[in-house]
Amino acid sequence: MSKSMKILLAEDESSLGLIVKESLESRGFIVEWCQNGEDALTKYKVFKPDIMVLDVMMPKKDGFSITKEIRKLDRRTPIIFLTAKSQTKDVVEGFELGGNDYLKKPFSIEELIVRVQELMLRRERKSAEEQIEIGAYLFNYPKQKLQFKTEEQMLTHREAEVLMSLAISPNEVVDRSTMLSEIWGNDDFFNARSMDVFITKLRKKLAKDSSIEILNVRGYGYKLVC
Repeated sequence: MSKSMKILLAEDESSLGLIVKESLESRGFIVEWCQNGEDALTKYKVFKPDIMVLDVMMPKKDGFSITKEIRKLDRRTPIIFLTAKSQTKDVVEGFELGGNDYLKKPFSIEELIVRVQELMLRRERKSAEEQIEIGAYLFNYPKQKLQFKTEEQMLTHREAEVLMSLAISPNEVVDRSTMLSEIWGNDDFFNARSMDVFITKLRKKLAKDSSIEILNVRGYGYKLVC
C-alpha cells in the first residue's frame, strides 16, 4: 500500500487539527485539513481523497451531515469519525449513515494510522469480489448492493462488511471476536452491541428468501445458512 494516499481531515479544534495534519504528513500522507463542515464538503469534491477523517461535532455542518451528503455520491471512500461521544446509539447512527470506523478522543496518531491502513487494506482485499450468491439474492460488495430478483437494496458500508464476513464462509460458524476485531477494531462489549444491531438489520433485508438465516451460535459467533 502506498503511503502517499490522500487524507481529508476535518477538525475544528486548531491545536488538534494541526498536530494530526503534521503528524500524518511526517509519515508520508498527503493531507488537506478543514476546520468546518462546509469547507470539508467543498474540499472533498476537489481533492478526491482516498480516505476521510471527520470530527463529528463541527461548525456549519457536522461530520454526520457531511457523510450523509457524500454517501449520495460516493459509497466506497472510507470514513473515520473522531468523536467524544460514547453512546451506542451515536456510533450506530454514524455507521448507518455510511461511516466505516470511529476513534474516541483523546486518541494516538499511531492508532489513527493503523485504522487508516486497515480500512484501505480491507477495501483492496475485497474490491475484487464482484457478486456473491446468497440464496435467491445477489450481493455486490464493491457497490454495497443486495439484489432480489428485480428489487435492489443499498447497504451501508458497515452492513456490507458484516455480510461479507458471513458470505465468504456460508454455512460455517464465523467467530464473533474475529468479526469484531476485523470490522470494528476490537471485540469490547460496546462494539458487540453495535454488531448485534447490524445483524438484526441484515436479517430483515434478507427476509424475502425464507431459506436464508443468520444464526446466533451461542458462545461462539454467527452462521449464514443459505
